[in-house]
Amino acid sequence: MAQTVDGERLVAMFRAAAAQIRASVDALGRYDSVGGDGDHGTTMARAMGNMEKAIESSRKADLQTLLNNIAWAVMGTDGGATGPLFGSFFMGMAPVAAKKKTLDAKALAAMFEGGLASIQKSSKAKQGDKTMLDALIPAVQSMRAAADAGTDVIGSLRKGAEAAAQGAEATKAIAARIGRARNIGEKSIGSPDPGAVSVSLIFKGFVEGAEANA
Repeated sequence: MAQTVDGERLVAMFRAAAAQIRASVDALGRYDSVGGDGDHGTTMARAMGNMEKAIESSRKADLQTLLNNIAWAVMGTDGGATGPLFGSFFMGMAPVAAKKKTLDAKALAAMFEGGLASIQKSSKAKQGDKTMLDALIPAVQSMRAAADAGTDVIGSLRKGAEAAAQGAEATKAIAARIGRARNIGEKSIGSPDPGAVSVSLIFKGFVEGAEANA
């Protein structure tokens, strides 16, 4: 099984995440239309397109530079808070990758923890508020637990993806407490949070990319 992530595998992971988002643009838009303006899917697609352009221009970059370039590209995506939030996530990953050519499962978990911490510094949202954090927090925690238990990179990513999917699904039962959707409160129950779904799709893509490049 795969023990480390290098630059080639990391790029494969990000490309597969972009493919997952593009395949789900319409669904993400429907989810967002419940409490927002319905543009989350198209905004995420633009963010992923910007990410891929950054990857193309970073072919010879080290891991930290690659992640920083991806982060800035995503952060600059027009469309409300989506770009800045996901860009902040990727930006927080970069310092952990400094001076590393490969990342084992524990280092990869630390990288994701850095991304989560970066978002939490700028967001007031907490788990249970019906936001992307409802998928991201359990995903990162599951990756850490798996890595600490000796699970390899792909196994840890799978655990993260499973937790992200479960977290996104759980937002259906939550009334929005933050963001634009808070204006409809209880009426948001029954539909998942689009940001949480995007997180679950990205993690699903990460797994597919890592497996394809194993």
